[in-house]
Amino acid sequence: MHLDIITPDKKVFNGEATAVTLPGSEGQFQILNRHAPLVSTLGKGDVVVEVSGVKQTYTIDGGVVEVLNNKVLVLAEAVL
Repeated sequence: MHLDIITPDKKVFNGEATAVTLPGSEGQFQILNRHAPLVSTLGKGDVVVEVSGVKQTYTIDGGVVEVLNNKVLVLAEAVL
C-alpha cells in the first residue's frame, strides 16, 4: 500500500509500506494492505511503519488518517 505522512511543514514519509500502526484517539490500531476505507482521528503517540520487515517509528502529536483505495494518508499536527 502507498503511505504518506505529512505535517504542515514537510512530507515526513512517502512510499510503499506493508503495515502501519497508528495511535488512534480511542486506542492503537493497525492498517494492512487492502484495508477497508477508513477515516479516524489520531492521538499523541508512535506511528510505526513497516517496510519489508524493517520498522521505522515516528512520534506524532495528533492528527487524522484516511485510508482509501490502498492508499494511507496521515495528516499529523507535528512529528516530535
